[in-house]
Amino acid sequence: MSSLQITDYVRRPGIGRLGRPVQVRSNYFEITKLPGITIHHYDMTITPDVPTPVNRKIFNEFIKRYRESDLDGTHPVYDGRKNLFSPKKLPFGDSRTFEVTLPGESGPRRQAPIFKIKVRKAATINLEELHWFLQAKSPLTNNILTSIMSLDVLIRHKPSMTHTTIGRAFYTSAAKCSLAGPLEAWRGYYQSVRPCMGKMMINVDVAATAFFQSGPLIDLVVKILGLRHPDDLRRAPGAVNWVRVDKQIKGLRIQVDHRQKAKRMLKIFGLTKTSARETTFSMSNDRNNPPGTQGSEVTVDIVSYFKETYNITLSYPDLPCVSVGKTVILPIEVCRVVEGQRCDKKLDERQTADMIKFTSQTPNARANNIKDGIRLLNYDSNEHLHDFGMKVSREMATIKARVLPPPTIMFDPACHDSKVTPRDGSWNLKGKRLVHGATLGSWGVVVFGSERDAPNIQVQNFVREVVVSCCEVGIIILNKNPQISYLNPHGSIESNLKLAWIQAGNAVKSQPQLMVCILPNTGTPLYAEIKRVTDTVLGVSSQCIQMKHTRDPKKQYCANVCLKINVKLGGMNTHLLPEQLPFFASKPILILGGDVSHPQPGDTVRPSIASLVGSMDKRMFRYAATIRVQTARTETIADLIDMTVELLKTFYQSCGEKPERIVFYRDGVSEGQFAQVLKIEIAAVRAACQRVEANYRPLLTFIVVQKRHHTRFFPLRPSEGDRLGNCHPGTVIDTEIVHPFEFDFFLQSHAGLLGTSRPAHYCVLLDDSKLSPDELQDFSYKLCHLYARCTRSVSVVPPAYYAHLVAARARFHSRGEFYSDTTSAGSVEAFTSGETSSYMSVRPELKKVMWFM
Repeated sequence: MSSLQITDYVRRPGIGRLGRPVQVRSNYFEITKLPGITIHHYDMTITPDVPTPVNRKIFNEFIKRYRESDLDGTHPVYDGRKNLFSPKKLPFGDSRTFEVTLPGESGPRRQAPIFKIKVRKAATINLEELHWFLQAKSPLTNNILTSIMSLDVLIRHKPSMTHTTIGRAFYTSAAKCSLAGPLEAWRGYYQSVRPCMGKMMINVDVAATAFFQSGPLIDLVVKILGLRHPDDLRRAPGAVNWVRVDKQIKGLRIQVDHRQKAKRMLKIFGLTKTSARETTFSMSNDRNNPPGTQGSEVTVDIVSYFKETYNITLSYPDLPCVSVGKTVILPIEVCRVVEGQRCDKKLDERQTADMIKFTSQTPNARANNIKDGIRLLNYDSNEHLHDFGMKVSREMATIKARVLPPPTIMFDPACHDSKVTPRDGSWNLKGKRLVHGATLGSWGVVVFGSERDAPNIQVQNFVREVVVSCCEVGIIILNKNPQISYLNPHGSIESNLKLAWIQAGNAVKSQPQLMVCILPNTGTPLYAEIKRVTDTVLGVSSQCIQMKHTRDPKKQYCANVCLKINVKLGGMNTHLLPEQLPFFASKPILILGGDVSHPQPGDTVRPSIASLVGSMDKRMFRYAATIRVQTARTETIADLIDMTVELLKTFYQSCGEKPERIVFYRDGVSEGQFAQVLKIEIAAVRAACQRVEANYRPLLTFIVVQKRHHTRFFPLRPSEGDRLGNCHPGTVIDTEIVHPFEFDFFLQSHAGLLGTSRPAHYCVLLDDSKLSPDELQDFSYKLCHLYARCTRSVSVVPPAYYAHLVAARARFHSRGEFYSDTTSAGSVEAFTSGETSSYMSVRPELKKVMWFM
């Protein structure tokens, strides 16, 4: 059977041998016994249509009521949407409709809704085909996909019925911590069935997400506003930012305190524009009329109504009320937020910092938490797994791995210490000079603030330290006393920065090559506008510095700034010896990196941004970038032909020859998009080559780089890990937990600074060069040492990293954006005043330097 019949992608050519053999544990748990039965697949339709959590409640009632009488006592499993799987055929034939009501949904004036459940036979699933697939003897078919889905639903069913479930993870409030404002972080557990080499395994990992704090709604309002006590609302209710509160609480589910029997959940539609004292409604005055007669209409305010009807004196009559329906209005103080409501809005800077503290765990702590999750899942006593005849190991998989040798990093051969071998994924610049130090003749320094914020002598001292550091590493600074300007951070950034740029150029009679901008904070608005103006209006490289670093400039910080300045001016920091990459150095090679950045969830205004970067020299260090704006949420790079042609021409202009090989590292593609990318993007790269020259057909290798996964590795013994307990940089895994037969591998190329390191997952979709696993793994690992702005190996290959940076930077290139002050500079969250923003192009002067660093 040929490989084409097995897979449309590259079949694994073998197993890598390079490197020091080690054993590691991974958060995969083997399914030791797959169901040996025929699984029956049913389509389940619930009407009226309700959200997934309600579907699960309905299913729970359905099972309670009908399992023994109509389902033959079986334990079917349900995905919360449409799919039901049963270990045996249900006894009612091909289709039947049932009726269910939910407890607690009825009341004196309200009848509980009746839900109709239609269960219809969809298919039978024979797992024999899945066994053939795991043994690399069958292609991936729809039947195999459904088999894997049924096992996924099987392991997730029980926790999803008893815990808050989001995607493939379930969460518990047993382990939580408060975040800034009205939020708290809950710990949870992710689980997913994965086909691996010769067996099925379950990937189990810890997860965390943000939820709104449950309890009195008024306490939540206080936290949204950053106040200390509800009494603070009494003092100046008119000055409170109720628009902010309305935006945060809209959509939350609440219950009421004033009616003990009413446990039904209500959804907040928004705040009233008037206070409880001022909000009135009409009601029938039936109390003083004889029975059988209709009372007159009276107008009553909320405060009086609650006093007369429930004998409740509202403590906060001057606060607005919440609207929970077309005619239902409730005071804030009688509402209680229901537990388990996820916050799907972007976290602000403080909340993100709190979340990182909560989720950052040493490898040993994470491994122990995963074991806690296995105990909580308790596969052994799961009646559903028992019914299906499936068994799962309680022990983490122990797998064979290898640690690849690090490359030799080359600096200027004229310096004393021109070669260095990284140790634990890092090296330093002490006593070294960059391979090609750029020359900086004309530049300016702009302080966004007053001399009171950053005195002139402080700025001069910082500039002096940067100049000294630049000279030490080989950057030639012709003008050591650049023009220093002070600008108002709240004024017109474009006109003021343009004026400072002109003044800096006039001081030395030469157009500035660099503007160093000293910023008062980490907020996005100022940073974004500086980058828009320098990238798209002035066409000059910019280097932003936090003001706090100018007060006591550290040597290491200044050295890192030098690395960024050098590449922004067209210099080269380091390179690898050609003999370290014999296969790739023998012929000219173009390294491409691609990514597509999408707008925030719920954003219907902004487009997606596609980025492509390409190497500009044989040493694979310097990269050029090109950007396109495309239709929102388009997953593939729409204009890839023109973008590739652009970078092929740049490579030819720089190297004087066309590349004979192209290696494309594609970021941001999920497994479900592989076929689409293979069909569209690979064809686009080939078409671009033929547009350059009709018979031009370089060998193409196309690799998807994934970071959003839950695979983690843990050293078998503490002595085999680094100082934090992570696996050593260069750890590569291409057996046991990888795809049954396609060409993929995991590579942990960096030394983590915090928490548990996440390896990158490399999936080869096309390989004209017929690379061996050792060649591709070694090449990818060595590339990770050529990231321009630090002296460490990084977690993904630089072209994929750069493509991500470029797409994020391009978000700032639109005129007319307004950014939230609470958003960090690395974020791209923004909102627009109504019109679609126009995205401006990067100036041609910058396109041959690494302006995006």
